[in-house]
Amino acid sequence: MTDDPRLGMTVTHRRYVPHSHAHYGGSLVDGAYVLGLFGDVATDLGMHSDGDEGLFASYSDVQFLAPVRGGDVLEVQATITRVGRRSREVAFEARVLARSAPEVSASAAAVLDPPLVCTTAVGTVVVP
Repeated sequence: MTDDPRLGMTVTHRRYVPHSHAHYGGSLVDGAYVLGLFGDVATDLGMHSDGDEGLFASYSDVQFLAPVRGGDVLEVQATITRVGRRSREVAFEARVLARSAPEVSASAAAVLDPPLVCTTAVGTVVVP
Protein backbone atom coordinates (compact mmCIF):
# COMPACT_ATOMS: atom_id res chain seq x y z
CA MET A 1 0.00 0.00 0.00
CA THR A 2 2.18 2.83 -1.22
CA ASP A 3 -0.47 5.52 -0.66
CA ASP A 4 -1.24 4.48 2.92
CA PRO A 5 -1.20 7.63 5.09
CA ARG A 6 0.57 5.69 7.87
CA LEU A 7 3.65 5.20 5.69
CA GLY A 8 6.36 7.57 6.92
CA MET A 9 4.53 8.33 10.18
CA THR A 10 7.11 9.13 12.86
CA VAL A 11 7.02 9.36 16.65
CA THR A 12 9.89 10.75 18.75
CA HIS A 13 10.62 10.38 22.47
CA ARG A 14 13.34 12.00 24.58
CA ARG A 15 14.72 10.49 27.75
CA TYR A 16 17.39 11.32 30.29
CA VAL A 17 19.48 8.22 31.13
CA PRO A 18 20.02 8.16 34.90
CA HIS A 19 23.53 7.41 36.15
CA SER A 20 21.96 4.55 38.12
CA HIS A 21 21.37 2.70 34.81
CA ALA A 22 25.11 2.50 34.09
CA HIS A 23 26.31 -1.08 34.65
CA TYR A 24 29.80 -1.08 33.15
CA GLY A 25 33.10 0.78 33.37
CA GLY A 26 33.11 4.25 31.89
CA SER A 27 29.49 4.72 33.02
CA LEU A 28 28.32 2.58 30.07
CA VAL A 29 24.66 1.53 29.78
CA ASP A 30 23.79 -1.85 28.25
CA GLY A 31 22.31 -2.01 24.75
CA ALA A 32 19.09 -3.51 26.05
CA TYR A 33 18.27 -0.11 27.56
CA VAL A 34 17.90 1.43 24.09
CA LEU A 35 15.95 -1.59 22.82
CA GLY A 36 13.48 -1.00 25.65
CA LEU A 37 13.12 2.60 24.48
CA PHE A 38 12.51 1.33 20.93
CA GLY A 39 9.67 -0.79 22.32
CA ASP A 40 8.17 2.26 24.05
CA VAL A 41 8.30 4.45 20.94
CA ALA A 42 6.90 1.58 18.80
CA THR A 43 3.95 1.31 21.19
CA ASP A 44 3.30 5.04 20.92
CA LEU A 45 3.59 4.83 17.12
CA GLY A 46 1.04 1.98 17.03
CA MET A 47 -1.40 3.99 19.12
CA HIS A 48 -1.13 6.88 16.67
CA SER A 49 -1.15 4.83 13.47
CA ASP A 50 -3.66 2.08 14.30
CA GLY A 51 -5.32 2.95 17.60
CA ASP A 52 -3.69 -0.15 19.13
CA GLU A 53 -0.45 -0.77 21.03
CA GLY A 54 0.33 -3.72 18.75
CA LEU A 55 2.78 -6.50 19.52
CA PHE A 56 6.47 -6.31 18.77
CA ALA A 57 7.24 -9.42 16.68
CA SER A 58 10.92 -9.20 15.77
CA TYR A 59 14.00 -7.22 14.90
CA SER A 60 15.57 -7.89 11.51
CA ASP A 61 18.58 -5.67 12.22
CA VAL A 62 20.12 -3.96 15.25
CA GLN A 63 23.30 -1.88 15.10
CA PHE A 64 25.05 -0.55 18.21
CA LEU A 65 27.10 2.29 16.72
CA ALA A 66 28.25 4.31 19.75
CA PRO A 67 28.12 4.00 23.54
CA VAL A 68 25.26 5.19 25.72
CA ARG A 69 26.34 6.49 29.12
CA GLY A 70 24.65 7.48 32.33
CA GLY A 71 23.88 11.19 32.11
CA ASP A 72 23.05 11.10 28.39
CA VAL A 73 19.92 12.64 26.93
CA LEU A 74 18.61 10.35 24.19
CA GLU A 75 16.21 11.03 21.36
CA VAL A 76 14.55 7.87 20.05
CA GLN A 77 12.58 7.86 16.81
CA ALA A 78 10.37 5.26 15.13
CA THR A 79 9.15 5.58 11.54
CA ILE A 80 6.77 3.26 9.67
CA THR A 81 8.54 2.13 6.50
CA ARG A 82 6.11 -0.58 5.32
CA VAL A 83 2.41 -1.17 5.96
CA GLY A 84 1.05 -4.68 5.54
CA ARG A 85 -2.43 -5.99 6.29
CA ARG A 86 -1.55 -6.70 9.93
CA SER A 87 2.16 -5.88 10.16
CA ARG A 88 4.16 -2.69 10.15
CA GLU A 89 7.88 -2.48 9.45
CA VAL A 90 9.46 0.20 11.61
CA ALA A 91 12.85 1.90 11.35
CA PHE A 92 14.36 3.02 14.66
CA GLU A 93 17.14 5.47 15.45
CA ALA A 94 18.52 6.58 18.81
CA ARG A 95 20.71 9.65 19.11
CA VAL A 96 22.65 11.12 22.03
CA LEU A 97 21.67 14.81 22.22
CA ALA A 98 23.59 15.73 25.37
CA ARG A 99 26.13 14.02 27.62
CA SER A 100 27.38 14.62 31.14
CA ALA A 101 30.92 15.99 31.37
CA PRO A 102 32.31 14.87 34.74
CA GLU A 103 35.84 15.83 33.66
CA VAL A 104 34.67 19.48 33.82
CA SER A 105 32.69 19.25 37.08
CA ALA A 106 30.31 16.91 38.88
CA SER A 107 27.22 18.47 37.29
CA ALA A 108 28.62 19.67 33.95
CA ALA A 109 27.08 18.58 30.65
CA ALA A 110 27.50 19.32 26.97
CA VAL A 111 25.00 19.46 24.12
CA LEU A 112 26.31 17.40 21.18
CA ASP A 113 26.12 19.20 17.84
CA PRO A 114 25.56 17.22 15.77
CA PRO A 115 23.84 14.53 17.86
CA LEU A 116 25.61 11.15 18.02
CA VAL A 117 23.68 8.26 16.42
CA CYS A 118 24.16 5.43 18.91
CA THR A 119 21.72 2.70 17.82
CA THR A 120 19.66 1.84 14.75
CA ALA A 121 17.26 -1.03 14.15
CA VAL A 122 14.52 -2.37 11.90
CA GLY A 123 11.62 -4.21 13.49
CA THR A 124 8.19 -5.64 12.79
CA VAL A 125 5.09 -4.81 14.80
CA VAL A 126 1.89 -6.82 14.43
CA VAL A 127 -1.54 -5.26 14.95
CA PRO A 128 -4.36 -7.65 15.98
